[in-house]
Amino acid sequence: MALSLSADSFQMEPGFVSLVVGKELNGWKYKPAENFDGKLEASDGRYTAKDEQIVVNDYNPAKGPHLRQLWTQREFPKDFILRLEFRASVNADSGIFLRGPQLQCRDYLVAGPYKALKKYKPQDWNQIEVVVKDNVAHCTCNGEVLEAALKLPETGPIGLEADRGQMEYRRIRVKELSAK
Repeated sequence: MALSLSADSFQMEPGFVSLVVGKELNGWKYKPAENFDGKLEASDGRYTAKDEQIVVNDYNPAKGPHLRQLWTQREFPKDFILRLEFRASVNADSGIFLRGPQLQCRDYLVAGPYKALKKYKPQDWNQIEVVVKDNVAHCTCNGEVLEAALKLPETGPIGLEADRGQMEYRRIRVKELSAK
């Protein structure tokens, strides 16, 4: 199924719920307990909410640690599908945490590890899809396999990493799948 990534044509698929609503970081936190409900920006400025997007901002040593992880307040114990779009600046390094384990999300052709992707669009919007069934994630970027069988714990939140460069995430949405 091909999805258009243009802003004008996006419609939420049936059964999906957005993890970013509006212009605030509602439902997101730093562990263990610093939540950002009602805030436009994380306390150290590494993450900003903007028009239903989460932007990972460049590191500012005066504001906090280099590596940061932003987590959903909610945990995901059931099988689910996660879809999101990302745009990475040149050599940006980020990641998507799935109940704990990390899927690298970067400027893949420069920063790797998936340098052989043929459908990746540098500095443009790309789509990640993660299908979790029986604690195993099948992960793709624009339909190309990133990880065929990433093992996950039984439950946990979804997270985004701030490491290097600017990263934009939009249309972060999840659909829980029915039990067998």
